Amino acid sequence: MKLHLKNESDTLKLGEHIAQFCPSQHFTIHLEGDLGAGKTTLTRGLLRQLGHHGNVKSPTYTLVEQYRLSDRAVFHFDLYRLSDPEELDYLGLDDYLSNNSLCIIEWASQGGNFLPKPDLIITLSYHNHSRNAELTSLSAEAKVICDSIQ
Repeated sequence: MKLHLKNESDTLKLGEHIAQFCPSQHFTIHLEGDLGAGKTTLTRGLLRQLGHHGNVKSPTYTLVEQYRLSDRAVFHFDLYRLSDPEELDYLGLDDYLSNNSLCIIEWASQGGNFLPKPDLIITLSYHNHSRNAELTSLSAEAKVICDSIQ
């Protein structure tokens, strides 16, 4: 599914919409796209819809930011600076994959086979002064999200 996002507000709204239909069990989203394409903006919209009221920053230097919400943990990864996928073992990746965690992973391709299979892949790309988003569902739960957007 392809969407046109006219501005930052549209990107935030897409994140909010995904959050509304995101299942409560473990769910993994891979965010792909060039630097500045809107990956963290989309994550900000999603987190705010789930009840986070604080700042949402890109975890480029920390590799992961954790958000404890009332009913689940959300882990926002940015693997841009990862030099070797084996570094994920040192991060304790398995500890983040609890039964009901939501994992949002930017630059997932840097993680190789060490990452869980995504339920949803969102690819953001530039289009003039706006963005395009392509959503690919790889699980039944992700299909529900994509169907709700159409």
